[in-house]
Amino acid sequence: MLLKKIIISLLISFVCTSVHAQNDKQKLASTSIMDTSIKIKADTTIVSKDSTVSKDSILRKKHDPAKATRRSAILPGWGQAYNHEYWKIPLVYAALAIPAATYVYNNKWYKRTRDAYTIVVAVDTANYDKIDPKLTQFIGDPQSLQYYRNQFRRDQDYSILFFLLAWGVNVVDATVFGHLKEFDVSDDLSMHVKPTYNFSTKTPGLGIAFNFKTPSRKTLPSF
Repeated sequence: MLLKKIIISLLISFVCTSVHAQNDKQKLASTSIMDTSIKIKADTTIVSKDSTVSKDSILRKKHDPAKATRRSAILPGWGQAYNHEYWKIPLVYAALAIPAATYVYNNKWYKRTRDAYTIVVAVDTANYDKIDPKLTQFIGDPQSLQYYRNQFRRDQDYSILFFLLAWGVNVVDATVFGHLKEFDVSDDLSMHVKPTYNFSTKTPGLGIAFNFKTPSRKTLPSF
């Protein structure tokens, strides 16, 4: 009887151990599958992020200096806005506003001195009241009226010239800085002054060293 009890207890313990081991194996298998799926999802997310970045870098529009030139020629300041140099736009319009205001002033006084000179030379006393009050003192001096008329006419022409020059500078500025957009203008592009010594003449001196950094090119990811 004792032997039977021992054999039965051993069988029961063996069955219990086998069932427990089988449950542990199932849990371990399910856990490994979950970990693998998590890793795969994480890797997929990383790859998708990298592919998105590479697409953005590829699809990014290249800066076109010719477009900045055309825009500034059409409308002052438009090329500077295309170059993202918005702080220059007020300067552009200030440079154009000064000769424009000077032209308006000179054109107004040119017409007044011209009319006054015509009336005085023709001795048209009936129209003396049409002369500007500031010019009535020159009624008996047509030479002075002629001089001021020519002066205002010349300054008027200069105003037009300076206006066109300011417009041209606006176009040149947009063109030059449009080209510089593609160049490296960081701190790595610098000039250094270094002391030197000439051993043949035994005299000290100064040397200038330029450090030009070539822009690094982005490599496409391998697929």
